[in-house]
Amino acid sequence: MSAATTAPRVSTETGIFAGTRTLLYKEVLRFWKVSFQTVAAPVLTAVLYLLIFGHVLEGRVAVSGGVGYTSFLIPGLVMMSVLQNAFANSSSSLIQSKITGNLVFLLVAPLSHWAWFAAYVGASIVRGVAVGTGVMLVTIWFAPLHLANPLWIIVFTLAGAALMGALGLVAGLWAEKFDQIAAFQNFIIMPMTFLSGVFYSVHSLPPVWKAVSHLNPFFYMIDGFRHGFFGTSDVSPWLSLAVVGTSLVVVCGLCLHLLKIGYKIRH
Repeated sequence: MSAATTAPRVSTETGIFAGTRTLLYKEVLRFWKVSFQTVAAPVLTAVLYLLIFGHVLEGRVAVSGGVGYTSFLIPGLVMMSVLQNAFANSSSSLIQSKITGNLVFLLVAPLSHWAWFAAYVGASIVRGVAVGTGVMLVTIWFAPLHLANPLWIIVFTLAGAALMGALGLVAGLWAEKFDQIAAFQNFIIMPMTFLSGVFYSVHSLPPVWKAVSHLNPFFYMIDGFRHGFFGTSDVSPWLSLAVVGTSLVVVCGLCLHLLKIGYKIRH
């Protein structure tokens, strides 16, 4: 009797993991099939930012720790690319499925909200890391970089990509058309990433704007990531980790709740 009751449970758990794995593979394959658009294009954009800002502002913008401006700029561009592409992956995938109508195939599949979350966010992390790695490999030739603490780099890369992947999933659940996703990205994600210290040190800002920057969670993701390269940062990396970790828990909790109740997908 014990063996009979245990076997179905193992089979069910195996099926759940297989479903999650399959959905994750589908999401990764979705963006990788058009990698010229989803990976190569963001890398080119980051390189153009580096060429323009690095050429114009090198020697004119002072950053802390005696780091050259171009060297300072590269980690910011890498992390910005990770965050923006992690958000774009989950949000665009879900809204496309909703509009084209193929979301019904996921709804009839025996997948829990945890499986949806793991697959969509996991694929977002993969895309964010792929783009960030591409940006790093191309831009590292322009200025010297040092790895003061690689662990901080890994932690903030994964936490930032997971946070933005979950936020993209929330945006995809909320949106009903592409215009709403574009508005979310253009009026929330883009301003917060550009005003997070990617192109400048917040120490160079007036006190009021410096205080405002400290209210932006994107600032802590980029500042903590940059600390892994130079060993110096505008705020303590532990404070950055606390802010990013808290934001990650809140956004993931909201995302899981919306998936569990089927917000705007079960009708």
